[in-house]
Amino acid sequence: MVKPHIYIVSDSVGETAELVTKAAISQFEKNDAELKRFPYVEDTVHIDEVVSLASLNYGMIVYTLVKPEMRKYMDEEAKKHGIAAVDLMGPLMDELLHLYECKPLYEPGLVRKLDEAYFKKVEAVEFAVKYDDGRDPRGIVRADIVLIGVSRTSKTPLSQYLAHHCYKVANVPIVPEVDPPEELFRVPAEKCFGLKIDPDTLNHIRKERLKTLGLQGTASYATIERIKYELEYFNKVAERLGCKVIDVTSKAVEETANIIMNEMRKW
Repeated sequence: MVKPHIYIVSDSVGETAELVTKAAISQFEKNDAELKRFPYVEDTVHIDEVVSLASLNYGMIVYTLVKPEMRKYMDEEAKKHGIAAVDLMGPLMDELLHLYECKPLYEPGLVRKLDEAYFKKVEAVEFAVKYDDGRDPRGIVRADIVLIGVSRTSKTPLSQYLAHHCYKVANVPIVPEVDPPEELFRVPAEKCFGLKIDPDTLNHIRKERLKTLGLQGTASYATIERIKYELEYFNKVAERLGCKVIDVTSKAVEETANIIMNEMRKW
């Protein structure tokens, strides 16, 4: 069977349509569809182009178009060419029209313009990038959450995940040869989280990391002796900080993030 092509069409970014489509695809064992997003589609010419592509590749279209005339045109063109097209926005908006008893604004991208949480998320993501890996210790005192841990304990992906939940995160690598920044000891212990990991697991992770970099897995960085030394130093720093320590050995980033967010909600 040829890999199915699904064209995501939106008069805004198209992120919502893509996420819904991926969620639906995940329910099928053979979930290898090729998705292509077409954002900011605001005239019928763009619709003609997508319909032509879908017809050529025996694909289907999933769309979120706010304006009724654009939805109508998409529906008519898809039917004319025998293409399956799913309207994710229209039916819901029609029902809301009856619920609110007034016409919608029909303005694309309003959710991006009006949702303060979206801008807060963008700010948090930028913060996490700027203050990643101890790059600038000044961010530690400004952060909502501070993560500490030795190398390869998922500090960066965890920072990004938390940032997408609107938390400003700074993360600090703990290395025996480098004193932790003094800013670290000026933040409340409640917003600082240590990430610990099983030495053997970390040994495997670091060896694999070295291989991807084309280096020998026998380097000091990946030896079990070095790892135990680093973790022992990490324990001393965490104890001095009085912060909560989370064992990330067998946890996905999402699991660790949920533990941290639950702790933050207690404040």
